[in-house]
Amino acid sequence: MPLMEKYESEVSSQPKKEVTESHFDDVTSQLSQNRWIRWIYDLDKFGVETRGIERVEPEDRSQKPLWYQFIHVMGVWFASNIGLTSMSSYFLPTLMFDLNLRDSLVPGLIGMWIGCLVPAYCSTMGPQSGCRQMVGARFLFGEWGVKFVSLIAIVGGVGWSVVNCVVGGQVLRAVGDENVPLAAGIIVIAVVSLIVAVFGIRVLMKFQTALSIPCVVAVILYYVVVCKQLSWISVTNATIAETNPNGSSFTTRGQWLSFFAISYSVTGTWGSGASDFYILFPEDTPKIATFFVTFLSIGMPTTLVAVVGSLSGAIAYSYKPWGDAYENVGVGGIIDAAFSPWGRFGKFCSVLLYISLICNNIMNTYSVAFEFQLIDNRLRYVPRWCWAVLVMAVYLVLSLVGRNVFSDIISNFLPMLGYWVSMYIVLLLEENLLFRNRSQKHLHSAEFVDPGSEKYLYNWTAWNRPREITWGIACCLAFCCGVIGAVAGMNQVYWVGWIARKIGDHGGDIGVFLSMGFTGVVYPPLRYLELRKFRK
Repeated sequence: MPLMEKYESEVSSQPKKEVTESHFDDVTSQLSQNRWIRWIYDLDKFGVETRGIERVEPEDRSQKPLWYQFIHVMGVWFASNIGLTSMSSYFLPTLMFDLNLRDSLVPGLIGMWIGCLVPAYCSTMGPQSGCRQMVGARFLFGEWGVKFVSLIAIVGGVGWSVVNCVVGGQVLRAVGDENVPLAAGIIVIAVVSLIVAVFGIRVLMKFQTALSIPCVVAVILYYVVVCKQLSWISVTNATIAETNPNGSSFTTRGQWLSFFAISYSVTGTWGSGASDFYILFPEDTPKIATFFVTFLSIGMPTTLVAVVGSLSGAIAYSYKPWGDAYENVGVGGIIDAAFSPWGRFGKFCSVLLYISLICNNIMNTYSVAFEFQLIDNRLRYVPRWCWAVLVMAVYLVLSLVGRNVFSDIISNFLPMLGYWVSMYIVLLLEENLLFRNRSQKHLHSAEFVDPGSEKYLYNWTAWNRPREITWGIACCLAFCCGVIGAVAGMNQVYWVGWIARKIGDHGGDIGVFLSMGFTGVVYPPLRYLELRKFRK
């Protein structure tokens, strides 16, 4: 046997977890002894979560009752979606796309509920694998492909954080009668989000669950003040009808599709980190329970804020005090103007909605920190909390720079996130349904080398052993084809695709549909050939 083949045979016969993970532990131990940097590793004594992208083994999962864990995760989703982060996008269909209330609600709600399917399905992988969402994506994209996907996830998380910070700055400025600098509200959100995210998943869940109740109350109170101005919606609908007599024209359908893409992205982008919040659940947690808890816990609160946000935008279109407040301060101006009849109590309600932005931002800060460790294995030596600090610093700077162009950020940025997460969910669905079943398991023989791994459809213990998982060739090629579909169908300020520009005078965004279609058609044959060739 040649020397190289003998070496590879010996290495492959060794338990890879011991080779890679013990080396990681040894290096971390040496670094923690260095007198200059050991304080970085000593923060776990204060309750800071130091676990990075490592898989949570079944025996290390939470021993709390399943119903108790589901209540906490429901609180997390409710707190993250029952506030201004999701609501802010729904101010735009009338104010920006000139859609009447009906044409605002239909694409807004349909797109949002379809988007909920993405994180709901992704979340079912968490209890099974014990892996973060993007760690599990290694079994699709391979070790190298997932580096690029992680960068996209980082951009997405940072982008949503910018949205949160800018809206928060607007709210606090409006509450302070424009005497509070926009930057102050931005900084408060960034700092508080960092503090909670640094302490990890257990603290995050308790914090979010506790704040979900006041956030729900604040939204209900906002409904009360908005409903007092509903008469202005008929004025708005009449005005839009006059400016666009053909209300169901091709141009209006294009605007309809563009807002559908934004609404889909509001909930769909949770898919890039959904399983992160289920890694402490027992391995035998029912998939159907995980799916519906996630689906409803994201969809119900988002529906509440989507409806009241659409109502607010339609009112502000014609009601001058709200319209002026929007022009001067942004979304925060409408919130403050709506609560102004209630005096100081109204200011307090506005602050509660401000807190909802922090809840959403905590989730982004927590999840995005892990994506850095997937870019290169050596980055695992840097504790997770350090990456959380870096993430916060980046979105803080971007928020301060882009604080005066909020609507542009929303309309141009969110659909981009919808494209990539749509391609990802198609790849995951096809992999699970077509290639990860008992009848096709023989095609993955190079992956299932560990004793006992044959009982799973994925060998999760190989999460950090690149030789045993896919190279990601089929997935990356299919993803590139999906990008072509997205480019052809996108309708953005910086690019209008050759198919999108054919929809009405202003174009219509169908990039989500085309990216999913292109990816879904190409992946199965390529993946089959890859499995036949490499057996993994």
